[in-house]
Amino acid sequence: MHDIVDLRSDTLTQPTPAMREAMARAQVGDDVWEEDPTVQRLEAEAARRTGKEAALFVTSGTQGNLVSVLAQTRHGQEILLDRDSHILNYEGGGAALFGGLQTMPVATERGFLTARQVREQIRPSNIHIPVTGLVCLENTHNRHGGSCCAPEEIEEVAAAAHAQGVPVHLDGARLFNAAVALGRPLADFTRPVDSVTFCLSKGLAAPVGSLVCGSGEFIARARRVRKMLGGGMRQVGILAAAGLVALDTMVDRLAEDHDHARRLARGLAGLPGLQLDPDKVQTNIVIFHVDREGGAQELSDGCLARKVKIHQFGPGAIRCVTHKDVDREDIDRALDAFREITKPW
Repeated sequence: MHDIVDLRSDTLTQPTPAMREAMARAQVGDDVWEEDPTVQRLEAEAARRTGKEAALFVTSGTQGNLVSVLAQTRHGQEILLDRDSHILNYEGGGAALFGGLQTMPVATERGFLTARQVREQIRPSNIHIPVTGLVCLENTHNRHGGSCCAPEEIEEVAAAAHAQGVPVHLDGARLFNAAVALGRPLADFTRPVDSVTFCLSKGLAAPVGSLVCGSGEFIARARRVRKMLGGGMRQVGILAAAGLVALDTMVDRLAEDHDHARRLARGLAGLPGLQLDPDKVQTNIVIFHVDREGGAQELSDGCLARKVKIHQFGPGAIRCVTHKDVDREDIDRALDAFREITKPW
């Protein structure tokens, strides 16, 4: 049990003692010169796990997605993506600002484009309309409650895009959660796509960093884009060392976070004024709606007064995210807080 139960995000995880020790002892060099041995080890491990030729260490998932988008498109093109995607909603419009790119947001059922939608939405050859330059997927999906897309679905979408000469990028910020939840190797999800990013600093609990993975040619372009964006780092093996520990020690334990999320969802489902289907919780994100005017703010304030932090996800919704720094007792404390607050409703 912790003094404060923080369910706002898995980005709030603290690095483990093993990570701190590895950071203190890391061998380092100048990564812009590609001479940092610890970064090289991390990039090689990321490439191995995703089944790609090469990888690039970047500062964040947002930078990883932007680098991937810019390295595969041209000014004036269009990217096709889900309308609730992180790239569209939470990355500051970087694709438009830096890439001169238009977005085509598509409404989806679970946050995942289907092959049929890709075939229908990729632009035909016509001088009046933009050229589709890239298809973007997200797995797991943040705004859809950590839902998972199976490798077979990704294969179908990639095949539809590739048939029309369009590459596919996978925003896999929480891809390890999908792999653990579905019991599939990570490479099953990444094999069909041209590029993929995954975060070290969410459920894997490293303090900083994400990896971009793809072909050697793509990573060479991505490295140049990273430099242009100011993302070239020097003796960054200090951070890469924590990432290596994260990949070695934190992946399998994600199943515990998923169990805690389901426990939380089951407890919330029976409370007055709250709407959610606990059977749809697949990974570590629980999103529920509050059927009461001002209820979401009331819950947020009431929980905070009880040392439980939650994230108001819009005017009538709450998001809770489980992670390594939230244990079973913390989940029960949070549920006690929710029960106290909603009892009069």
